[in-house]
Amino acid sequence: MEQAYDTLGGQIWSKQTIAKLLKLFPEGQLCIAVDEKVVACSLSIIVDYDEYGDKHTYQMITGRYTFSTHDPNGDTLYGIEIFVSPEYRGLRLGRRLYEARKELCESLNLKSIIAGGRIPGYHEHADTLSPRQYIDKVKAKELYDSTLTFQLSNDFHVRKVLKNYLPGDHESKEFATLIEWNNIYYQGVDASARSAKTIRIGLVQWQMRLFPTMDAFYEQVEFFVDAVSGYKSDFIMFPEFFNTPLLQPYNHLPEMEAMRKLAELTEEIVIKIQEYAVSYNVNIISGSMPILEDNKLYNATYLCHRNGKTDEYRKIHITPNERKYYGMVGGDKIQVFDTDCGKVGILVCYDVEFPELSRIYADQGMQILFVPFLTDTQNGYTRVRRCAQARAIENECYVAIAGCVGNLPKVNNMDIQFAQSAVFTPSDFAFPTNAVKAEATPNTEMMLVVDVDLHLLDEIHHFGTVRILKDRRNDLYEVKLLK
Repeated sequence: MEQAYDTLGGQIWSKQTIAKLLKLFPEGQLCIAVDEKVVACSLSIIVDYDEYGDKHTYQMITGRYTFSTHDPNGDTLYGIEIFVSPEYRGLRLGRRLYEARKELCESLNLKSIIAGGRIPGYHEHADTLSPRQYIDKVKAKELYDSTLTFQLSNDFHVRKVLKNYLPGDHESKEFATLIEWNNIYYQGVDASARSAKTIRIGLVQWQMRLFPTMDAFYEQVEFFVDAVSGYKSDFIMFPEFFNTPLLQPYNHLPEMEAMRKLAELTEEIVIKIQEYAVSYNVNIISGSMPILEDNKLYNATYLCHRNGKTDEYRKIHITPNERKYYGMVGGDKIQVFDTDCGKVGILVCYDVEFPELSRIYADQGMQILFVPFLTDTQNGYTRVRRCAQARAIENECYVAIAGCVGNLPKVNNMDIQFAQSAVFTPSDFAFPTNAVKAEATPNTEMMLVVDVDLHLLDEIHHFGTVRILKDRRNDLYEVKLLK
């Protein structure tokens, strides 16, 4: 890019920015490699074009260069950059990238490709021609412009002349063409083709009880899976450490050793829950369970997809209690999971009290945050609940929490529990006035089935009374993942 844009005075994307684009919209970032060396590149995002209209600037359409404007449910593929190494020009590589962009636009059923195009030859004629006159002469092939001529030959048409589009582009006198390629195969807006919108969530408020056998434990798990899936739920979530009644046979051991014995059962339990996910056609967040790896004990939860795939998340922040009694350590992977019902994040209990994690998830496109938790007192529950509500508001997403209730005698350090499972929403007119979509009866075993509308998240993000994610001062501060 430095070689291709040497006349722009160093205005190039950083390696970190391109890495962010790759994470945000990987299929939209294309390159051509020769002998494993990148020699041409095309960058793009999806936008809801009506929100920005024809008078936008490059800074506006890229969200001040943060790409917060990328909307997976938008209707337009917006070209951010396309450049070819000077060494490899003349090989029609730019044309290859344009063709690949068109194929992407068609495969995603997007209405068009739009981009702001430089007119680098204009400075040579600016004294005698207006931008419109210059463009007309390039169209008529009376003048040649290295960028515009290429775009016109690739079936793009000029929609408008933009002023002050790219500050610092002296060759174009800071003018640009708004170019467009229309997808003739566009089938109109079909939201279901890109992501489901009304999602049904089932939360299990699990009563702690002793189980005489593993079969009895599985029977109780399957009971809830069967009941919740009977309501055609898309997700079921069990609470944190919901399998700790199985510690009872090891109660004669110190807590740390007992928890390691329980970890020996985790693989078998996950396999069983994954079977339930497929057979009952529902995505299951498996609560959380201990897992032993390299002699380190983690608190892990599993997203068992109904298509047979399994994802794992390990609790990042370990409580003083977990560290003292079980010697647990925190995980180090933070990622949003793609599901057949949109992008979801998982945080386990204490994790939700750290706002940085969910903000990173929000930047990765999270729509629903699942929080399995285990709290023994109302104080602990209040921390989880209030923080979960804050996460829903500040990240413009839904947050579902599910916990254990009741007492568990004969299991050390697991004697009492308090919970009120709930689904929280952002706070605006489209949502309940208290930002609580639904909540269970406190300290009672039950299931909670709730519908959430992902369309409303799009609405609040673009047209809300306040737009928290869009109005962040990314020029002043940022939250970023270090590993």
